[in-house]
Amino acid sequence: MENFDNPNIENQSSINLNKQEEQFQSRIDMIELRTSLEKVKSEIGKVIVGQEKMIEHLLAALLSNGHVLIEGVPGVAKTITAKLLAKTIDVGFSRIQFTPDLMPSDILGTSVFNVKNSEFEFKKGPIFSNFILIDEINRSPAKTQSALFEVMEERQITMDGTRYKMEEPFLVIATQNPIEHEGTYRLPEAQLDRFLFKINVGYPNLEQEIAIIKNQHESKKEDKTEGVNRVITAEQLKNYQHLVKEIIVEAQLMEYIAKIIINTRENQFLYLGASPRASLALLTASKAFAAIRGRDFVTPEDIKEASYAVLRHRVIVSPEREMEGLTADEIIRQILEGIEIPR
Repeated sequence: MENFDNPNIENQSSINLNKQEEQFQSRIDMIELRTSLEKVKSEIGKVIVGQEKMIEHLLAALLSNGHVLIEGVPGVAKTITAKLLAKTIDVGFSRIQFTPDLMPSDILGTSVFNVKNSEFEFKKGPIFSNFILIDEINRSPAKTQSALFEVMEERQITMDGTRYKMEEPFLVIATQNPIEHEGTYRLPEAQLDRFLFKINVGYPNLEQEIAIIKNQHESKKEDKTEGVNRVITAEQLKNYQHLVKEIIVEAQLMEYIAKIIINTRENQFLYLGASPRASLALLTASKAFAAIRGRDFVTPEDIKEASYAVLRHRVIVSPEREMEGLTADEIIRQILEGIEIPR
């Protein structure tokens, strides 16, 4: 016969309830991080109408310490959004316009002879900053592109036998135009893989277009970025990047990521699937999206959200399917729909 008055049973129930409460409590304090990111969004929103997805992906890349390629037609706020993001964070910023005559020394720097001490001195180029905006990255020749990608990967350069490390945080945001190919140099797939994300930016909808026109009409400032304030320090950003690395990922979600990547390699519509670097990028990006949403654990939705930006430039659609109008995003969507979501 069961003893319903046994105090040990009540104590055990209390212990179980406490354990359940602890399980659902946030194990990592994400409040400051999320509050800071909301402030960044608010500052950018003073100028930019819409483009929430692009801004969120840029923030995710920032937290992941990964570089970004933004592709879109002229006039959809690619460059201005990158500039505004840099302005909200108290770090160095430089912009480099890529042109067909740009040389590696124009971005890395060059050694100059100092007459006073009869020695060569290295004059650092614009790449020596924290946020680097590369406009029209496909306008420069392969030699210059290669020099840039080496810095992006190694986060350092060697000049005249001396190694120069990039100061953290170090983020490259590159833009390219998908419609004008005359006088451009296509980025090889191996170099595209250096970017954590490829963000496709589309046109605004009707409501957003009206808001853009209205804001321009009502604005009295010549410099639109004048009212944007710095809200995060470099030290805070580095702390947030370390915090994101601590976000929890369950074993079944790691398996889910692996299945997505394996499916890209076995997909009949793809000529080239994603490499293991894509697996690591998807893991890192998923943690960043979880952090943006104020969670200290990754969900399948975070992985799905990150999959398109992580994979679209790492897979190649087979020529036959490309001629039929099938895009990488559509194939990625099919892959995600075909894999059972872990519970």
